Order: sequence, then structure tokens, then C-alpha cells
Amino acid sequence: MSQSPFIRVYQRKSKSPWDDHSTVLLLADIDENDNDPRALQFTRYIYLHRDIKGQHLGISISKSLLEEHAEFDTQYLMGLEMMMLLLMYKDDISAFCELFTAEFQQIFGLPPILYFDAAEQFWAEQIIEAEA
Repeated sequence: MSQSPFIRVYQRKSKSPWDDHSTVLLLADIDENDNDPRALQFTRYIYLHRDIKGQHLGISISKSLLEEHAEFDTQYLMGLEMMMLLLMYKDDISAFCELFTAEFQQIFGLPPILYFDAAEQFWAEQIIEAEA
């Protein structure tokens, strides 16, 4: 059985600016030419970076997503920028994570749709508070 692409524990130091231990794949392209619905391509992706305790450090986005969003000057986002981007792609992320429901529930304790519906409200409130 092959390892799931959803969770990746680093075997060597990450290129990210964080002291991260693993990533969770929140979004990637589905390979339409493959009969496997979990066959992925990585032209557009979002990774959640976590430390050794599993705490969230930030996200990294693909160069193609960075090019689509001139408001971000780096592919490594945290805080409000991270929440803004996650809100923009919430529905896509939720649908993608449904491919890995069991793994997602082990990490976040809820199915993707429930988790992201709750997160959407929280992130929106955080952004509004920060802008006030």
C-alpha cells in the first residue's frame, strides 16, 4: 500500500521559513487523465505546515497561486494573509479534502465540510476584527 499524499512527514529539512515537521495537503490538482480520483498534479497547491507537535505554523502556496494573487509577496503565508487565502479557496479545499476524509478526521476531528464551515466563520471574524 502506498503512502497517502495527504500527510507528509519530512525526511530532511524543509525549505519553508518555519521549523516544521510535516505538511498536510489542503489543495492540489486532480489528474483528469488518470482513472484514480486521488491521482494528483501539483501545479496549484496549498500545504499546511505543522511543527512536531502538530501545531499549525502557516501555509505554502504554489507559484501559480502566488501569481494569481498579487496581494501576497511570498508563497509562505501565516496569520491574516493565510486566513484570507484559505477563505478564498474554502470550497475547493473542502471538496479536495473529501478525497482524504479519514486522514482529515484523524487530524482535525471533523469531516472536511463541517470543519471548513466552522473555520470560515472564525476566519472571517478574525479578519473583520483585524481591519477594525
